[in-house]
Amino acid sequence: MQRNDSKEKADSFIQKFRDHGLKVTPQRTAIYHELLKAKDHPTIEVILKKVRTALPSISFDTVYRTVLSFADYGIIQIVGGYGGSKRFDADISQHHHFRCVRCEKIEDFRSDYFDNIKIPDEVKKQFNVSQKKVLLEGICAECSKKK
Repeated sequence: MQRNDSKEKADSFIQKFRDHGLKVTPQRTAIYHELLKAKDHPTIEVILKKVRTALPSISFDTVYRTVLSFADYGIIQIVGGYGGSKRFDADISQHHHFRCVRCEKIEDFRSDYFDNIKIPDEVKKQFNVSQKKVLLEGICAECSKKK
């Protein structure tokens, strides 16, 4: 991630919290910066371990509640959690995910085809769809080589 992009996301983070009347605390800032740096869609446990290098006394509960509040305010997105631990992504731009069922790695991908997929009429009748996200599962290239 380029420095300008990271600064822009950090400024957006601060503004979103202020818009909701929330304080921008050192804990929230540290957690968000770790999420911004992560490319592996970390779990709460991984985020906690990284944040503790800067804030040794931060609790699991603080990290957990903070990360979920980020998702509630649209600052990050939740990825996965289908039987496994929830994973988190600071990239809120339109993109999709591939999850390896062997190593559980999650990778981002972009696809105009999936971005433009038509919502079936029967779904429109039952639901008010606000987003389209595709999660593909299978075996990643690295795991395929290992057999």
